[in-house]
Amino acid sequence: MPVRRSLLLLMLLIPGLCRAEDQLVRIGVLSHRGTEATLRMWSPTADYLSESISGYRFEIAPLKFNEVDPLVRFGQVDFLLVNPGIYVNMEVRYRVSRIATLNNLVGDVSNNVFGGVIFTRRDRDDIRELADLKGRRFMAVDETSLGGFQMAWREIKEKAGLDPYRDFSSLEFAEVHDRVVMAVREGRTDVGTVRTDILERMAAAGKIHLDEFKVLNRRHDRDFLFLLSTRLYPEWPFSKLQHTPNELAQRVAVALLNMPKNHPAGRAGNYAGWTVPLDYQPVHDLFRELKLPPYQDLGRFTLADAVRKYWYWLLGGLLFLLVMVFMTTWVFRLNRELARSKLRLEQQHDLILDSVADGIYGVDLEGNSTFVNRAMEEITGWKAGELIGRSQHELLHHTHSDGKPFPPEECPVYLTFRDDKPRFVSDDMFWKKDGTSFPVEYSCNPIRGEGGKTLGSVVVFRDISERKQAEEVARQHQMDLAHVARLSTMGEMASGIAHELNQPLTAIATNAHACVRMLEGGRGQHERCADVMERIGAQAERAGEIIRQLRQFVRKEPPERTRVNLNELIEEVLLLIQPEARRAGVRIDKDLDPAIRPVVAQHIQIDQVILNLVRNAIEAMLDMASGERRLTIQTRMGGQHAVIVTVSDTGPGLSEAIREQVFDPFITTKPEGMGLGLSISKGIIESHKGNLYVDASPGKGAVFRFTLPVEGEERNDG
Repeated sequence: MPVRRSLLLLMLLIPGLCRAEDQLVRIGVLSHRGTEATLRMWSPTADYLSESISGYRFEIAPLKFNEVDPLVRFGQVDFLLVNPGIYVNMEVRYRVSRIATLNNLVGDVSNNVFGGVIFTRRDRDDIRELADLKGRRFMAVDETSLGGFQMAWREIKEKAGLDPYRDFSSLEFAEVHDRVVMAVREGRTDVGTVRTDILERMAAAGKIHLDEFKVLNRRHDRDFLFLLSTRLYPEWPFSKLQHTPNELAQRVAVALLNMPKNHPAGRAGNYAGWTVPLDYQPVHDLFRELKLPPYQDLGRFTLADAVRKYWYWLLGGLLFLLVMVFMTTWVFRLNRELARSKLRLEQQHDLILDSVADGIYGVDLEGNSTFVNRAMEEITGWKAGELIGRSQHELLHHTHSDGKPFPPEECPVYLTFRDDKPRFVSDDMFWKKDGTSFPVEYSCNPIRGEGGKTLGSVVVFRDISERKQAEEVARQHQMDLAHVARLSTMGEMASGIAHELNQPLTAIATNAHACVRMLEGGRGQHERCADVMERIGAQAERAGEIIRQLRQFVRKEPPERTRVNLNELIEEVLLLIQPEARRAGVRIDKDLDPAIRPVVAQHIQIDQVILNLVRNAIEAMLDMASGERRLTIQTRMGGQHAVIVTVSDTGPGLSEAIREQVFDPFITTKPEGMGLGLSISKGIIESHKGNLYVDASPGKGAVFRFTLPVEGEERNDG
């Protein structure tokens, strides 16, 4: 009995021992949906081959995209199941050869061809066609994935002329098809691409719903029932490596081709058996068009190729050289004509200098004048013969405006050719021949000769006497504006004091008279008290009269109004405020409409309004970063009846509470402000039948606008 049991146990162990001695055969499978999914789908196929081919044990080796090349190069797998794109490269590089082509299965539908799907979320109405992909986020499976990137790349290039690496805002690779689908679904990318049947498989598994997505560049093929955006290409090939024995490859090919369509291994791998190897020329065509490996060097020519193909161009080049020799000789002869032309150019140079209204003269390295133009003679009174060859500093620039001597070593004209740096002087003084001085602004630039060597300086100057006078007028104008502000402030305060004191003074007078009447009803010893109270009443009435006279005094009659252009008024104010803006680091942008119509207004008062708004804006931005301080002043027509002036800044803006009472007297956001400026300004604008208000539009900074009726119109924008 024990002997029978031992024999039975030995018989059961013999098949296992034989299988342990079977030769291991590794099948490298592209793991485009993850390692677990790859093992689950293809391990039954390996078991089928192990059962069908005696003496061999087949094993699945999941490969990431970047693992295929090194494993094939070093022969670490015996068979390969990858996408057609990778197969084509392995075929060229390592002489891999296909032995069968997969019949892919989804549901009850089988195909030996496949394509790519380009898709986005169905609610993305801004993406309807391939041309809409420019500037979008795009996700694919891998750079070497045929169905998961390269097929879509070809369609996008041909149909929309876009390059994914250049025209998309981002291009990402998820390595797994399912990750691309979920990234599009969750909005982490705008558009994705996967191979056909992935969406249907995920929908069948309950991971997604097909109606969540929209297919771009959709194609329809009655023999191909899956969602499709690209051409169709042959399915994955089952191929053998060069070191794999041909006899084994034949046995594997026969086993695969004899696999029933409904075999459990096929069901596990979602395929319906195998067919004879298909033609993979369409994949080669795709790689040629995209210049992908192994065709990345397609079109490169050697020198011999260039000579053979473009010999006629080389011959033409030789003829061109002969022509150039002839032209060189001809150009040499022309040099003599150029010398004569140079003389004519010098004469024209003198004519040009004399046609310029600004004074121009040259200085050599010794400080002597080398040339002058006619404008300089007219401005200074010196003749050219009196200036040329003499020290320009001693004649024109010897003394400061305060009468102190101007040392030559400090003269900007001399410093220019000494340190070889151009200069601009905005305020200086030159002397005329008759001994009088005049203010100037001038620029000095080095004069360079051959080789860049400095030969001296050239000076271009302008008489700014009129500008100085204008600046004095502007200064006086600014004083007038300040005077208007003081009078307005005094009027505001006097009116308030008069209003507040008039009632108590009236009560004092009334009570004093009542006291007089009461005392007069008493005995005679109260007569003196009655006299005193009578004087108190008289003084109280007099105080009330004084206050009324003060209020009447500060109420000025409307000043004379004239026809003015608001653009010109703004330019005047900006000229006055520019130094303050520079000190505050504020950039002023002007957007003045030249087509605005004139208004009838009091010049000084409107200047005061503009100046007040601009200065308020500058002060509001003092706490902002220097690069963010920008003031914009704009003029526009408000229809046909009014001109609108807008002053906006990039400061902190106004709170809702301040905006509602910003025009009330004594309301201010400044630590030392009196709160009268905006109140006065609003009164001035309203006296001109206009309106001053704060724009309530949201955003950074504050925006003030006022309107004035155009000439001949009176309009209340209130």
